[in-house]
Amino acid sequence: MENKVKILIADDHPLFRKGLKNLLEETPGDFFVAEADNGAQALEMMKKQAFDVAIFDIDMPFLNGLDAAQECKNLKMDTKIIILTMYKDEHLFNRAVDIGVMGYVLKENAVAEIKNTIQTVLNGQHYICPAISGFLLNRERNIRKKQEEEVKIRMLTATEKNILKLISESKTSKEIARQMHVSVKTIEKHRLNICNKLNIHGTHALIKYAFEHRSEL
Repeated sequence: MENKVKILIADDHPLFRKGLKNLLEETPGDFFVAEADNGAQALEMMKKQAFDVAIFDIDMPFLNGLDAAQECKNLKMDTKIIILTMYKDEHLFNRAVDIGVMGYVLKENAVAEIKNTIQTVLNGQHYICPAISGFLLNRERNIRKKQEEEVKIRMLTATEKNILKLISESKTSKEIARQMHVSVKTIEKHRLNICNKLNIHGTHALIKYAFEHRSEL
């Protein structure tokens, strides 16, 4: 067992779990495979024994796969985490990547891809199921867009940032002017300057932008 790759499969469907275990154990001498039927049990097993790879189903009782992965990260475990899921859900995918999950595979592709996924993550690389590779492209595109917007926001003066923040709180120019002890005309001039710096146009474009970027202000 010392020379084998130690793998933990956590899934509340015993037939699927057993099938995956049998598949991995068909490779002689390579894998030692343990099983858990929920996330909480898996975590307790991982606290008692070090595993090289943990394969978590997202939907599990007591502790789901993403919460179990987050707890592994909190505990600074070295185990490489692979997520299995039935859902092509971009929000779940982004949360998994944020946590630090190394592999992300759809259950419908698990039999064909799991060995390659395990080897890839053991080599320190990420494995994303090709069927959802578009999520990764969207994520990278959104990150670039956010970075570009952060650069634009840094171009604003402190006063302009404050006005944009107040706009994100649904305050009108009249309310902002009263709060800042200036004229409405001054606020309108600032709003125009903000629009020019951020390159946004349209009647409600500034309000929409302020709402979308309120966390950055």
